[in-house]
Formats: sequence, structure tokens, C-alpha cells
Amino acid sequence: MKKLIIGIILILFSIPYCGTRAVKEIQFDRNVEGYLKRAADANTIPLAEEQLAVALKHIESHGMTSGYTSVIYRTPNEDVGFWYKNLAVSMMELKSVKSTASQLEKSNMLMKLRETLLDDNEGDSNVTFPPGISVFPNNLAYAFFLAFSCLFAFLGSILISWEIS
Repeated sequence: MKKLIIGIILILFSIPYCGTRAVKEIQFDRNVEGYLKRAADANTIPLAEEQLAVALKHIESHGMTSGYTSVIYRTPNEDVGFWYKNLAVSMMELKSVKSTASQLEKSNMLMKLRETLLDDNEGDSNVTFPPGISVFPNNLAYAFFLAFSCLFAFLGSILISWEIS
């Protein structure tokens, strides 16, 4: 009976990781990803600029302007600096569009912004951002958190299986 209780407690210790990551993903979606999607969907330059400004403000205030989201090795898609610079340049380009610009020029700018902000995967459009950005710059801490959570869950399940058998 003692192994069963300890096993359940160890498994319960692994639950906070899932909850924490889910909360971080939701916060990123609410504060950045959602606004980037709205900027990509905007029909006017001022509306796109307004939505992109909200996302950039959060990105800058949370230090998501340089570094990599990777823990073990770096790949180009994990480059936070490139992602941020690309968004900042997009904002500068939106601001440079004159109100006297033709409708074609404005539409081309909005299409370019959409292509910058979204990835098209088999007809599904997803906002472009480095994987793991929702927990940036604490990716290493979350990797350890995941490792310990998995270890606790594994040990807990072993103890439970010993008690049941």
C-alpha cells in the first residue's frame, strides 16, 4: 500500500509541468500569436499596423528579441533574433506606406505581410514563430522541468505496478 501511495504522489508531481506549459502557450497565444494572426488577416494598413504593434510591444517587453529557443543545438527556425527583426522590419514597412499609395501598392504590402507572418502547410495557415517561444528565455529550465516530471511519472508508475503485481 505504501508503494501505491508514493507512486501516486510521484505521478502527481509530474502534472504541474503540463499545466505550466499549457498556461504559457495560452498566454503567448493571447499576447502575441493572436495579434500576429490578426495583423496577417487585416484588410487595411492601419489595422495591420495596430495589431502588429500590440504583438511587438509584448515581444519587446518580455525580452524576446534575441537568442535561440533550442536547448541542445541550434537550428535556423529557433532563431528568436531573426524572427523579431523580421517582425520589426515588417512594422517599419507598414509605417512607410504613404496614404497616397495606390490600392494595389497597399494590397501588395498586406500580401507581403501575410506571407511573412504565416506559414501555409497543406492549405492550413499557421503563425510563424520559433518553436518553444512561449517559455523563452527559460527553455533550459523547462527542459529540466520536463525531465524531472517524466522521471517522477516513470518512477511512480513502476512503484504502482510493483504494488499491483
